[in-house]
Amino acid sequence: MDFSIVNHILLPYIIAMFLAINMGGSGTAPSFSVAYGAGLIRQNLIPGLFGIMVFLGAVIAGKNTSITIGSSLLPAEMMNYALVSIILLAVSISLLFANLTGIPQSTSQATILAVTAPALYFNTLNTHVLLIDIIPTWFILPLVSFVVCLLIGKYIYNPIRRRGYLMSPKTYNHPILKILVIAMSLYVAFSIGANNVANAAGPIASMTMNELGITNNENNYKLILMLSILIVAPNFGIGSSVFGKKIMENTGKEIILFGKIEAIIIAFVTASLLLVASLTKGVPTSLVQLNVGAILGIGVAKLGAKNIFKKTQVNRFFIVWLIAPAIAFSTSLLLTWIADNSGWLTL
Repeated sequence: MDFSIVNHILLPYIIAMFLAINMGGSGTAPSFSVAYGAGLIRQNLIPGLFGIMVFLGAVIAGKNTSITIGSSLLPAEMMNYALVSIILLAVSISLLFANLTGIPQSTSQATILAVTAPALYFNTLNTHVLLIDIIPTWFILPLVSFVVCLLIGKYIYNPIRRRGYLMSPKTYNHPILKILVIAMSLYVAFSIGANNVANAAGPIASMTMNELGITNNENNYKLILMLSILIVAPNFGIGSSVFGKKIMENTGKEIILFGKIEAIIIAFVTASLLLVASLTKGVPTSLVQLNVGAILGIGVAKLGAKNIFKKTQVNRFFIVWLIAPAIAFSTSLLLTWIADNSGWLTL
């Protein structure tokens, strides 16, 4: 065995694991903040449950998104150890910034922009995938999430609540409702696995095939991708344990006091939209933003637009959502320029 090749690919895998830890911190909030905010699950149980469901989602439904990130924007043959290290490091830095601020951030948007930077630098960017498939989804799906939850809250949930059907202690504290909330949280984590594990697994799978000289066919790619997922996915649970509590408190308790019914609505809408994006065209999109859109939709229906936008951290969320992807793009572009001019890239 050529151990120099092993040394080459070891660094990107370490960075991918670090990135997965940061993604786990950021992804915990949209998965379990509704259940945590409703007081239905202890915080110390969340990392393990989150990690298991992320792994299952990646294995069962993560292939399409991995292909999009690993080869659709930047040609797969360009994914060598140096460039993949740059991409993953840039995303990790941007997400670390978001986690330290306690604001959940879109790992998919940060990753897409980190891949876009070297693709632009080498003039190999697939603009059709970026401008037609990916970017419109980033704007449309959070709006859909907001509108769907607003309509459900305004025309279904509120009328039922006003009639008192859900307000009796016997009904509202029924074990079935608690089970449904937790089940929806697990469903969200599954959808995160289908979409977000690809942010790290996609690039390192393409890199591994290139560095080891493995023929790029469907069977080989599935095998290497599965090995990448086995390495990346468990680190989501670690990140949930390290960063998850602060972010869940920001999202689950400081935006709105959730009830059990709202929790079910929010989780189901956001997870379903993300899973559809993953299974159809494999579009990497932001469950964090889908989740906040759903939260705001329910919040506006319940408290009114003036109250929910005036009294919450929504402005801080929007600012971090702009800054963190910009950090990923600029860091990736700068490191690509440095590596290219220093002779570190052998494309």
